[in-house]
Amino acid sequence: MPPAPLLTTSPTSAEVARRAGVSRTTVSFVLNGVRNRGISEATHARVLAVADELGYRPNIAARTLAGGASATVGLVMPQATHLYDDVFLAHLVGSINEACHRAGLKMLIESTDGEGREPGGFVDLVRSRRIDGLIVVNLRRSEHDHLRQIAAAGIPLVVLGSGRDGTGDFHTLGTDNHRGATLAVNHLLDLGHRCIGHVGFAPSEFHSVHGRESGWRDALVARGLTPAPSWVAHADISADSGWRATRELLARGVPFTALFVGNDTVAFGALRALREAGRRVPDDVAVVGYDDLPLAPFAEPPLTTIRTDPIAHGREAMDRLLALMAGQGGVAAHRDIGASLVVRVSCGAGRR
Repeated sequence: MPPAPLLTTSPTSAEVARRAGVSRTTVSFVLNGVRNRGISEATHARVLAVADELGYRPNIAARTLAGGASATVGLVMPQATHLYDDVFLAHLVGSINEACHRAGLKMLIESTDGEGREPGGFVDLVRSRRIDGLIVVNLRRSEHDHLRQIAAAGIPLVVLGSGRDGTGDFHTLGTDNHRGATLAVNHLLDLGHRCIGHVGFAPSEFHSVHGRESGWRDALVARGLTPAPSWVAHADISADSGWRATRELLARGVPFTALFVGNDTVAFGALRALREAGRRVPDDVAVVGYDDLPLAPFAEPPLTTIRTDPIAHGREAMDRLLALMAGQGGVAAHRDIGASLVVRVSCGAGRR
């Protein structure tokens, strides 16, 4: 008996249609997520089951040539290097990439910063027609107008991390940064702290950083406190930058007894800076982070934080974008993915 061939012919849409007892057009509609074509749920499920059984995947190149589309989703972030430092972002990108694969799409990652690139550089990405839909992460406040123009031109667009600021202009998705920060700071206030420092996880030009800083400030003011500008320092995504920003706060002599840090990655650096300065956590300084990364329970001490869900963020973003690409997005709106406080040792709850 001759040996089995090393390569086998990939299944085709015609085979899926024949096995499912439907037309190739029906197969195309089902696998590309096209609705409102009179296809019953039973037929829809049968086509998906047959395609899965045969291991069929849409031929992206053929679909591109036939339909004039690229079958590519653009994912735009401020700096590609943030993937090296920000665990939340890495999980988010992984979730979006997985959703793209399930939909038979490619994902193109671009950054709006770097050599020869100005903020708003994703406008060129759209104009070059290399993408069919766009997801933007960590929008700068200065880039709002660029995205408004893209949305007005009918380009499917979902913005992650901007809160409700874009509502009415384009679709936004994420946790309410202001509310999450308020939740964290109110917890520290309830523990008796009055001088609460803040380390933003990046410069305040980003919507999410600005929202968390505003929540920190508003929570203090609501309790009759007046936070000084010296109570705030800004990191730049990495744990190392969190270490440096916290050292900056310490060098200013700010008498803070608690610290709200804009994300967990930066908080890990803050914990080290406090430890090196001889400030015990939580005995001398209570610390609360943001995101509840998988490493948060393993920090020293375990980190109290605001829980978000980057995997859910990625899935929700792709669900919204696919609906927009199919012409079913509806009126621009914000989808709020809730956040909650996770209490661990670093805040000192129960010790006061």
